[in-house]
Amino acid sequence: MDIADLKEILRILEEQDITEFELEQDGVKLRVCRASSSAPARPLVSAAAPADAAPLAGTLPAPQAAAAPAGPAPEAAPAANGTLIKSPIVGTFYRSPDPNSQPFVAVGDRVKVGQVLCIIEAMKLMNEIEAEIAGEVMKIHVESGQAVQYGDPLFTVRPA
Repeated sequence: MDIADLKEILRILEEQDITEFELEQDGVKLRVCRASSSAPARPLVSAAAPADAAPLAGTLPAPQAAAAPAGPAPEAAPAANGTLIKSPIVGTFYRSPDPNSQPFVAVGDRVKVGQVLCIIEAMKLMNEIEAEIAGEVMKIHVESGQAVQYGDPLFTVRPA
């Protein structure tokens, strides 16, 4: 991947109003995150290469201050009376696997680490959002079928 490829990817992402993109090619991982179009911001670019790989000719180094983590986005954040679980992606929130099924969790339910809390549909893909902490569901912040943005609160869980 060279600088022209990177510029073309960024141009397409901006034209299509895509807020998050990941690409892994030949041992190089590229992740681009940016704020929604309502808040003007420059794209955040993070690139990771294997330790034994030589730098690619014509590539830009990842900005240190604005680099996004190469792994999944952190979902849990401390809240006043519990831990806030936030949306790691933009999409549509669903409390159950289909309209005729029971919700994955309800207020008062105890959850374990890795337990599915909800689904967020993004670009026709169903992404299961799992609990990162064990505890009791105190609040569900979103209604089923509602659109969510990156970082929107989904659940408040009181740690066990």
